Amino acid sequence: MRVGGEAQPVTVEDRIRTGWSGRAGAYAELTKPGITVFVTVTAAVGYLMAALPAIVLSDLLHLVLGTALSTAGSLALNQYLEREPDAVMMRTRGRPVPSGRVPATHAMLFGAALLTLGVGHLWYWLGWLPAFVAASAAFLYDAVYTPLKLRSPLATPVGAVPGALPALIGWTAHAGSIDARGMTLFGILFLWQLIHVLALAWNLRNDYELAGFQLIPPGSVRLISALMVGYSVMLLPLSVLPAVLGMTGTLYLAGASVLGAGMVTVTIGFLLKPTKQRCGRVFLGSLLYHPLLLALMVAGAL
Repeated sequence: MRVGGEAQPVTVEDRIRTGWSGRAGAYAELTKPGITVFVTVTAAVGYLMAALPAIVLSDLLHLVLGTALSTAGSLALNQYLEREPDAVMMRTRGRPVPSGRVPATHAMLFGAALLTLGVGHLWYWLGWLPAFVAASAAFLYDAVYTPLKLRSPLATPVGAVPGALPALIGWTAHAGSIDARGMTLFGILFLWQLIHVLALAWNLRNDYELAGFQLIPPGSVRLISALMVGYSVMLLPLSVLPAVLGMTGTLYLAGASVLGAGMVTVTIGFLLKPTKQRCGRVFLGSLLYHPLLLALMVAGAL
């Protein structure tokens, strides 16, 4: 096999990995299962917040399947589009396309098929609006955000839009329209995404520089940490708005306040002492914030 442009001896492990089970695993990797589940759960929460207590189980199941398929397809297309920078970075060169386990053309066709099936499923079973939101998220992610990463730090706020749209896929699947409550969910996830990506990009900045990615603004770390603080300060009042709008209850109000204060605290900590360890706390905090906030939101709405 060939890694990094140099021929490598074919091992027994390589032969096993390229068998049918290995090929299936490689195609599964293209869909980034962890992120696909993450996005699908977010869409499901969007549906629950619009539907509770009048949940239609069949609609929820169709939403989960359509969102999972469209997300998996979009992520596979992303790996096809980023195959060259992925081959440069240490943490991504083992992905299916740059490692040669999946031919680039196959990855493109696989991703396009999954995306088409997912959007079509949403349209057929739930209507044109959730399908349109899902298609828009895929377009912004693959056709706008992905190439923009190589050109401008504006890629980060642009990429936060498709990152927040899954909540609206779920919301529109029940509500059939987008209102202030749906946009509140979108806004919360948009600000959360900015903090999350900035923390990840700063900690991986050396690897990203090798690939030419420009996810963080040029300049001192003070600017980046100040942006994180600003976004977390805006996130705190916005995150309690669902309780004010009557979407959820006091349990959520209390929990969102604590989680929001925690995000402000860790971002300020990074601003005061910008080290990799403290940036890691911001990133870990963002990973915990998202599922905990959504769980509190649903629990408070029951």
